[in-house]
Amino acid sequence: MHQRFTFILLLLSFSAFAQTPPFPRNGLKLKWEVKENGFMGEAKTLSVFTLTNTTKKAFPATGWTIYYNFIRFTTPLRTETSPAVVPGHINGHLYTLKPTSAFKGLAPGDSIQISIESGAWVTNITDAPDGPYIVWDDAPAKGYAIADYTVVPSTQDKQLRRQANDTQVRTSLEDIYKRNSVIRDIPEDQLPRIFPTPESANNTSGAFTLDARDVIAYHPEFKQEAAYLAAILTEALGKPVKTAEGSEGSVVLGKLLKKEKTAPDSYTLNVNNDKVALYGTSAGEVFYAIQSFRQLLKTPENGVITIAGIDVKDKPRFGYRAFMIDVSRNFQTKAEILRILDVLALYKLNVLHLHMSDDEGWRIEIPGLPELTEVGGRRGHSVDELEMIQPSYGSGPDVNNTTGTGWYTKADYIEILRYAKTRHIKVIPEVEMPGHARAAIKAMDARYAKFMKAGNAQAANEYRLSDPDDKSQYRSVQEWKDNVINVGLPSTYKFIEKVTDELVAMHKEAGAPLDIIHMGGDETPAGVWERSPVCQRLLDSSETLHTVDDLWPYFYDKVAQIVNKRGLQLYGWEEAGMRRTKRDGRDVMIVNPDFGPRNFMVDVWNNVMGGGMEDLSYRLANGGYKVVLSGVSNYYFDMAYLRDYYEPGFYWGGYVDLDKPFYFIPLDLYKNSKEDGAGNPLPASTFVGKDRLTEYGAGNITGIQSALWAETLKSPQALEYLLLPKLLGMAERAWAKDPEWTKDEAGYNEAWSIFANVTGKKELPRLAKLNGGYNYRIPTAGVGLADGKVLANVQLPGLVIRYTVDGKEPDAKSAVYSAPIAQKGTIRFRVFDQQGRGGRTVTVQH
Repeated sequence: MHQRFTFILLLLSFSAFAQTPPFPRNGLKLKWEVKENGFMGEAKTLSVFTLTNTTKKAFPATGWTIYYNFIRFTTPLRTETSPAVVPGHINGHLYTLKPTSAFKGLAPGDSIQISIESGAWVTNITDAPDGPYIVWDDAPAKGYAIADYTVVPSTQDKQLRRQANDTQVRTSLEDIYKRNSVIRDIPEDQLPRIFPTPESANNTSGAFTLDARDVIAYHPEFKQEAAYLAAILTEALGKPVKTAEGSEGSVVLGKLLKKEKTAPDSYTLNVNNDKVALYGTSAGEVFYAIQSFRQLLKTPENGVITIAGIDVKDKPRFGYRAFMIDVSRNFQTKAEILRILDVLALYKLNVLHLHMSDDEGWRIEIPGLPELTEVGGRRGHSVDELEMIQPSYGSGPDVNNTTGTGWYTKADYIEILRYAKTRHIKVIPEVEMPGHARAAIKAMDARYAKFMKAGNAQAANEYRLSDPDDKSQYRSVQEWKDNVINVGLPSTYKFIEKVTDELVAMHKEAGAPLDIIHMGGDETPAGVWERSPVCQRLLDSSETLHTVDDLWPYFYDKVAQIVNKRGLQLYGWEEAGMRRTKRDGRDVMIVNPDFGPRNFMVDVWNNVMGGGMEDLSYRLANGGYKVVLSGVSNYYFDMAYLRDYYEPGFYWGGYVDLDKPFYFIPLDLYKNSKEDGAGNPLPASTFVGKDRLTEYGAGNITGIQSALWAETLKSPQALEYLLLPKLLGMAERAWAKDPEWTKDEAGYNEAWSIFANVTGKKELPRLAKLNGGYNYRIPTAGVGLADGKVLANVQLPGLVIRYTVDGKEPDAKSAVYSAPIAQKGTIRFRVFDQQGRGGRTVTVQH
């Protein structure tokens, strides 16, 4: 007994010693800055890390590795012959800095500069390396975050241009001023009363006076909608509002006879002196009428709300109006998803596409496969990734982080489904495959190791997604070397069946039956499966499979059989409807003719203007696929609003400000496309020879989807900033009829003015109050110069420009801009909303 106690003490002592790093945790300072883009005349960036010893103790020459995440593939500086510290690549976006024999350590106060090259360019604050931490060789399983890490802002042209010959480095204040100049200020009482624009809305004489004594009468099928409206009116009036089944009431939710119905989701709304009538054939249609009615409500006066008369007949243009949110790259809580659902409901969107699995995280509990969340749902530093997957997007070494670690339990997911159902929103889960599947692959590898250790080989192999003998070499767009499911393994399809069955069961339990499922298909790299013995045996044994390229349609045929057998429609990214072949000896992707007739729906994202694939959505629709227009050029909301170092977001597909979702023309996107992926004017020749949409193809355009990928979303506030107000432009285009201004510049400018006024004067104030307020983007001021004076304007009338002339940061009490400024000096402008929240400050020297 005494000996055993001593042994435990020794173990505890060793454990404590092992957790004490050989150098103070906070003794290092790390700084990073861009030196130049277009390095050596190539699409490369030269940047520099500066590592500083801030202690009175020498930093050792060996025995350590610094890890960090970076979205650009990094290599050593080719002009440096004997570097003291060299960069290395682990996997994905995880990189290292390691000392060489030339490194002699750092004396107290000393620094070393580490130069690196990276691919493409770095012109935005969210491009920078993130999440650095240090690992000591004698304790390789533990990482220590380098807390004192700074990114030096880029200010010089050579730091901001993409390539050496790039002439445009930022969207200038003058550019913004010019864009804003076409927007006229329209009095609020002259603006449309309902948004998105209804099919018809006519103001009528008279008005209805609403107070808490009014009763909401409802058809028996609309009890849930009546309760929803009662909650809205109770909040608006400050007193409880009652509901009653029947037709006796001053606010009526009634049944519209089917023989009067003209199209799905049609509703009518009538306000007169006597009552408010909201009619539809279904609960969903009445719900849309409620969303329109709530926009007519104003602040009560003496306990009542006066609503001017109106007669509305409305229906959506597209039956599929979706928003996709990626919760894999950076996790968002259940509470934030519910907040998003409320915004979608407000603007009559009817689909939430949940991207819950990817390389960097698996975010949904699957009963029977706990490793998916216990391993794939957690990120942190690991030697073998059997307990968690590696850090990504700056999530750092500690597994207890809020962006890399997290998932929805079964109960969470069912709650999301039920919440969405009450708002007539369909939740479509996405299981990303066969690429972008690393979290699932590593989770099933961990499951394999656990059961093999227990001596249960059958259970170990039951759901395995990787072939350990596969020597194929590839690198995905995000630099992963092992993120593709092996399509030759029978266990792959058992995994798909298991996950699909559990999702179907959860939807059934929630009372929101699943009828469609998204099965990924995005960005599977070339080179996969080429050296897999399992796949080679499959090819050898088949009379119809001849090359590795045939494995792609083979896989999706099997996936289609799995989901169709369960009564589900198959849905995927555009690549799932394509296949690789050769033309003139070169690899090309063509529309796969096999799946179009099988009711296969695809999101088409690749329409980068000037990128060569602008017509892909039309080619797939013409080929029989049900197509959701999800193009990056207009509807990837993770793209930065404009070209400015401090605007968060990516920009590989262009810059997406509020106007791009609004001016998109779904059935002829060529008509109104204005700039390429770099923000430059788009040549008219871009669309020469591109496929146009046929009448048959137009019938296959199912709807529009906006998407928000999460690489840069480190908080709910970051999500809401990129989502809003862009979502309003998409909501208008998905609901309203085809615009009349498609090639009429003056007509477009008038429509754009109306939309900008509605957004600034009506919708942002609404969003500022809903659920305690949303962190929508407040635009920066445009600034111009005329007659020796400084002028300023704003994109969204209704917002206020404030300024200072003493160089201080403008606040909610600073002077309001109302006329050109003649005063010389440093002038700073900042835009504020009606609640006093300010946007980003811009500065001019006059």
